[in-house]
Amino acid sequence: MFGGLANLNPTVRKLPSLDDHSESSLVRFLQTLHRPADLNELHFAALGVHVHVDTSAEDLLPDPSYLPSTSGWDDITIDQARERDPTFRRPISNGNMSPEARVYMERRNELSVPNQAAFRTMELMAGFWDDTSLPPPAEGDDGSQTAENGSAPPLASGPASIGTGLEQASAAMISSATESNARSQPKSDTKPETPDRVTYRTQPGSEMPPEYRHNMVAAFVKLVSYDFGCNIVPSRVEPRLHLLGPPSESTQSKPHSQSSPRLATYFPSGCVFINRLPTARDAARAGVVEGPLAAVSARNTTHFSSPADSNIDLGRELIAALTTAQLRARQGKAEHRFGEDKWWATSKRWGGGEGGAIGREVEAAEHHTLDKDSKDSTAAGAGSGSESGPGTKDPRVPSHSLTATKTPLAGGLVRPSGAVLAMRGQPASKRQRKTPSIYDHYRMVRPPASNWDRKARYEAIGRARGVDYDDVFVFSSLFHHFCILRVRVPDRLLEVLGGAPEAEDGKGEGKKKKRSWGELQVWRSRWFDLFLIEDRLEAMRQLWGVMAWLMRKEDEPKGVEDVAMEGI
Repeated sequence: MFGGLANLNPTVRKLPSLDDHSESSLVRFLQTLHRPADLNELHFAALGVHVHVDTSAEDLLPDPSYLPSTSGWDDITIDQARERDPTFRRPISNGNMSPEARVYMERRNELSVPNQAAFRTMELMAGFWDDTSLPPPAEGDDGSQTAENGSAPPLASGPASIGTGLEQASAAMISSATESNARSQPKSDTKPETPDRVTYRTQPGSEMPPEYRHNMVAAFVKLVSYDFGCNIVPSRVEPRLHLLGPPSESTQSKPHSQSSPRLATYFPSGCVFINRLPTARDAARAGVVEGPLAAVSARNTTHFSSPADSNIDLGRELIAALTTAQLRARQGKAEHRFGEDKWWATSKRWGGGEGGAIGREVEAAEHHTLDKDSKDSTAAGAGSGSESGPGTKDPRVPSHSLTATKTPLAGGLVRPSGAVLAMRGQPASKRQRKTPSIYDHYRMVRPPASNWDRKARYEAIGRARGVDYDDVFVFSSLFHHFCILRVRVPDRLLEVLGGAPEAEDGKGEGKKKKRSWGELQVWRSRWFDLFLIEDRLEAMRQLWGVMAWLMRKEDEPKGVEDVAMEGI
């Protein structure tokens, strides 16, 4: 576990009491956050966050039977793997069967290949982080990183010693760009007992492009999710955690009184989602997705020097989990945009005052009056001309101006000198705008933009039946590490975030608000170093179990068919 990545461990760090802040409403208290630096442990205490760190794979999944076995996959043939299909494969929710045992064996073999021989993504990341799969450098070696040149200390190759990754990242940002050579060659002809260390790192980890980590995590997750009929699909709308303030106490006590406006805010999230692909070919080609099943959060933070940095990172993971829970809760519901059918989103708020029109309304009225006068004068002139007859001429126009003279041009062409060349289109300053101006956008009265994806079929895939919570999984990544989170989001918490009033504890003047939803339980696996083969295999095993549990097919509840038969 990283020293600064412990995030929030209630067994080690005690959460403060809610009495430290005066705000009784959870949503109003969360809406006071304006910057990430304002986040502190009081906000986690208001949510009731309780994190279980270094959770085993059996405790991470609600049903451990969906996890593949840890042993028995080495040195087996394809025929032996197929013999396990009757107990390994299960029906999944899209109407198909889960992947074969042969597929799982192939994924293990693919991830067991050394980094330098197979994985281009890991090779690119090795230029910014020490490849922990390689042996540590020997003392005095040309490719070793010593303290004299100010380089970062090497990261230990054991999977349990991940805490040095933070120290390595901090020291690497101070070091120069030329920390290590491209490749180190052995000085003597004799072959050493340990394999040669190949050094790729040339820059600190903070300078690694963010797409390297995103591509690595996406490729790792797709390796398993695609076999289950799922894929990582970029969201067409920005993922947001919506917060709606509760109604005021006066409105609750007096329902017919005029209600004060409720504040609606949101927290953006940079996560992407794992969605189920439809089995219909036309819907799949049209880009329709179902879900989401889980969230993928890859963050580019490399500084964890203070508890505030750890709180911010944990907050981003929780926002991704709560955002996913809100999207999954949209199943069977119709979209209701905030401000729909409200006066402040439909009625104009300008004009009608005692002073009359102001701003551009005055200019528009003057132009309308001038245009009307010019049209009336033009119509009057046309009427008088028709009465005088076609033979009459305007005495103000000289007679020679009506006679066109010919001007010779090059090539024998002749152009009448008195002819007026027609202008094509209006001048650049007079051309009509195709898009509204900023002023027109400001004056446009309409509800906020929709946050529902039109090509998404929102569904809580994999949710347990008959419970009042939703287990949401988040695949998190930092540095070159990967972990899995299971967040148990109560339905009552989603209702409170959506504007429902909170429950009250006690009566009279001493009543207090309490967390009617209980706690927000979080189970976190240990951090897996993707440079290490053993960690990759264990991370893939847990990822396989999560996808198998989410995509499981549940039987219809008993009594549904009997109720349908009674109406026939």
